[in-house]
Amino acid sequence: MSHNQPRDYYEVLGVGRDAPLDEIKKAYRALAVKYHPDRNPDDAEAEERFKEASQAYAVLSDANQRARYDRFGHQGVEGQGFGGFDPGAFGDFADILGDLFGFGDLFGGRSGSGRQARRRGRDLQYTLRISLEEAARGVARTIRVPRLERCEACSGSGSEPGTTPEPCGTCGGHGQVMFRRGFLSVAQTCPSCAGAGRLNRHPCGPCGGRGRVEREATLRVDIPAGVDSGMRLRLSGEGEDGALGGPSGDLFVVIAVNPHEVFERDGDDLHMVLPVSVFQAMLGAEVEVTTIHNEVAKVRIDAGSQPGEVIRVGGAGMPGLNGRRRGDLHVSLKVVVPRKLTAEQRQLVEEVARLGGGVAPEDQRSLFERLKRAFAGD
Repeated sequence: MSHNQPRDYYEVLGVGRDAPLDEIKKAYRALAVKYHPDRNPDDAEAEERFKEASQAYAVLSDANQRARYDRFGHQGVEGQGFGGFDPGAFGDFADILGDLFGFGDLFGGRSGSGRQARRRGRDLQYTLRISLEEAARGVARTIRVPRLERCEACSGSGSEPGTTPEPCGTCGGHGQVMFRRGFLSVAQTCPSCAGAGRLNRHPCGPCGGRGRVEREATLRVDIPAGVDSGMRLRLSGEGEDGALGGPSGDLFVVIAVNPHEVFERDGDDLHMVLPVSVFQAMLGAEVEVTTIHNEVAKVRIDAGSQPGEVIRVGGAGMPGLNGRRRGDLHVSLKVVVPRKLTAEQRQLVEEVARLGGGVAPEDQRSLFERLKRAFAGD
């Protein structure tokens, strides 16, 4: 293999020039495992292939380097530090092979000292149950969230005030120690410092040297109108405090809207069942219903309405998020047949049954008027 005429980096990795980063990383993994020096001891050709693949990946995995290479070829990336391969120079080489084998840092534990770095706190999740009425109008709720917070006694350092941890002598502060496993060099968590890279000879009393203590935080959550089950509200920085002074995580409040005894939700629309008498369905009526917004809406029932017929009340549904218009209320008629009739009512119904559909229109109207008066108690 000639060093004067390096191969095309896309050819080295066996990918197309429009290959996405995931494909490039997958190709490099396969080549790195195949030609890794620990797997091919004393094989100069394998070592050269490993170096070639690593150089190709170093360029093509970096957006700026790749753009220069695509435009100018190898000359565009010369002098960028790729002449002699150093795995420690490229941040995710160790991660790629370490994740692949399930071991730690395969290149000598160079990233071990990162265990001492400030770490971001964990994100937390809290499920908040609200009523449909609260979802319709929006509401502010107070919640209590248990979480790890920075210890005030030691300011999160984990050490008694006036003292500092000392570097671990076993791992030299890296947090990992190296050993051989077959053909691989494997990094293992340091048994002396448990991966911290330091020994705390004077741990803080209130937090036991952890730098954080468990407390219950009281937080206000402003829930906008129109939310639905499964939606998440993000409270930035209200998760756990980070270790060793690291930034805090976030709190995600997941909304769960309780079922309603009257209304059923479908997006921004609401559905309800309205019981009406058989006579209201026959003769027509106007019925008032109370909406989810505690407003009175008039539902017009046409004469001759059938069971299950749906009447739409525009704008009486749930409000849309971000100021969108309200949905609609869909009222489904449930025709209720009376169980008992007075003697006069029964006589009139029997007369309707006897007349059937063969009465003259004016006689029918007269009969309907008599029915109205009878059931109204006149």
